[in-house]
Amino acid sequence: MRPLALALDIGGTKVEGALVDDAGTVVPGTRHRRPTGPAATSDELAANVAAVVTATAGALPDDADLIGVGIGSAGPVDLVDGLVSPLNLPVWRGFPLVDLVERTLPGMPVTLRIDGLCITLAEHWVGAGRGVGAMMGMVVSTGVGGGFILDGRAVASPTGNGGHIGHIEVGGFDDPCPCGGTGCVEAVASGPRTVAWARSQGFTGSTGEDLAAAHAAGDEVAIAAVRRAGTAVGRAAASATNLLDLDLVAIGGGFSHVAPAFFDHARAALAERTGFGFVTRLQIVPSALSGDGPLIGAASLVHRPGDLA
Repeated sequence: MRPLALALDIGGTKVEGALVDDAGTVVPGTRHRRPTGPAATSDELAANVAAVVTATAGALPDDADLIGVGIGSAGPVDLVDGLVSPLNLPVWRGFPLVDLVERTLPGMPVTLRIDGLCITLAEHWVGAGRGVGAMMGMVVSTGVGGGFILDGRAVASPTGNGGHIGHIEVGGFDDPCPCGGTGCVEAVASGPRTVAWARSQGFTGSTGEDLAAAHAAGDEVAIAAVRRAGTAVGRAAASATNLLDLDLVAIGGGFSHVAPAFFDHARAALAERTGFGFVTRLQIVPSALSGDGPLIGAASLVHRPGDLA
């Protein structure tokens, strides 16, 4: 019987689930998703999570065993009590997510980690970070998250919230952040905040897709918005490397695909650190896992618990 993990990814726009095997492959036909979003009630969010868990478990092939559930959630998280408080889901503050999943699948072991760490684990397992000893994974989407691998293992984190790169303040920006900070990477470079900045400059679109199309068409405001976001991400990567001496940063998430220039601007910001060769040697690369990274990373919590400190 094939051992499969039920992977669950919970973010600011959707909850998604899938079955993932021990080679890090998403099993075809097992993906299910429901919306989340800041307008949803707590009961609606809980119902959508339970529905995704139930539907995904119901897709278990006859030749497979379900061995556990791995959850990657936007944070903050509380690993001791299995609680989540996603910044982009304001009705969930101290929500007992692990308990909800355990009640939906009685008797199934459940492991929770922050979503940024999950995408980092995925990249290190089967993605752009294979064989890399010191790396950071980043998610640039509705929010900005991250996680770190040092000496081949996830960095230990007493509360489970280490790697919150989205709430590192970056120089040159004064955008207010809901976390209470000023100039946080998430406040500058997330998809919604980048679109909001562009709109403040006269852009008439309303989504990241609109911004991507405008950038491709040469719209000056869209070009400036993508430059601004990429620069903030590059400065954050440089700062993290000054702190931890990283080899690689792998960036995924929907908004990271807004334009190829996003990565050009991030690398240009890194290249400005001319005084430190150990910083400028850092590689900033796209995720090698497309949209599967968060799910593969959540599944790694089940299949590869030894990767966790």
